[in-house]
Amino acid sequence: MLLDNAREATAEALGVRSDEVSFTASGTHAVHLGVLGLLAGHARRGRRLLTSAVEHSAVLHAGVWHHGQGGSVDTLPVDVLGRLAPQTAARAVSWSDELAVVAVQSANHEVGTLQPVADIAEATGAPVFMDACASAGRLPLPEGWAAAAASAHKWGGPPGLGVLLVRKGTRWRNPFPADSMDQFPLDGENVPLALASAAALQAVVAERDEVNRRQSALVDRLRAGVARIPDTEVVGDPVDRLPHLVTFSFLYVDGEAIVTELDRRGFAVASGSACTASTLEPSHVLAAMGALTHGNVRVSLARDTTEDDVDRLLAALPEVVARIREDAGL
Repeated sequence: MLLDNAREATAEALGVRSDEVSFTASGTHAVHLGVLGLLAGHARRGRRLLTSAVEHSAVLHAGVWHHGQGGSVDTLPVDVLGRLAPQTAARAVSWSDELAVVAVQSANHEVGTLQPVADIAEATGAPVFMDACASAGRLPLPEGWAAAAASAHKWGGPPGLGVLLVRKGTRWRNPFPADSMDQFPLDGENVPLALASAAALQAVVAERDEVNRRQSALVDRLRAGVARIPDTEVVGDPVDRLPHLVTFSFLYVDGEAIVTELDRRGFAVASGSACTASTLEPSHVLAAMGALTHGNVRVSLARDTTEDDVDRLLAALPEVVARIREDAGL
């Protein structure tokens, strides 16, 4: 009963049916089940996966696994804002008579750019897997997807719980060994996490309009201030984006050095790739966009971030960047 309540609350907050919601061990697990489950469900008509070049590493790793099982994977280019054009996806689908599953995120984890999921689904006529981990709860889910994944900790819920959404009537088949009692692995096993996740999601959705307006204005302020620093590139769509996230790159500067210096001043920011956070490899997202892949800083606003916080960061950044460049002899 408690699990059903958590599922119903999650479904209502996300705008889906309760029988389309299943809980998994993590957002990554939900991504793998979503991508590979769609491919398994359509295996008789083809085993081709199309992904955008800026997908999260969880999607890319699912593609590698699928390729190792004899499937095919094509990576589609994005524009300078990090967006996949529906026409690009449609052309890729037309390359072959084999049915393709298209994997496209709702919003990029690293630069915040929103993707035209519904337009891509309409243009391709293909089943779409949507990684919604970066946007679920913060923004309404777009239309057009057949399966989607979300992660509870992204909306302030507990770590260790993912959400898999599979539209009613979608051809989806579990690609992994499953309990004979349930088509979804781990569904129903962690009731406390499911309840905590649903409660957090309800709270975020209830206040998201006000929080989004405030955070979006702060990001606009941050983007404009950072753009005034010499040899700096602010990346991602300036308008059609997540409200709380911004990434920028500084020429001639090491990103980790900026993170360290800002940490000393009381600011917690990130560098490298949000999509492969366990490595120090250059961001494949920025590379796909043709942006600077070094010296990048990613700022994610908290619910209680204020104008004063942003202004203090904007005051500190020029000094930090100038000092690092000076130390490097530039």
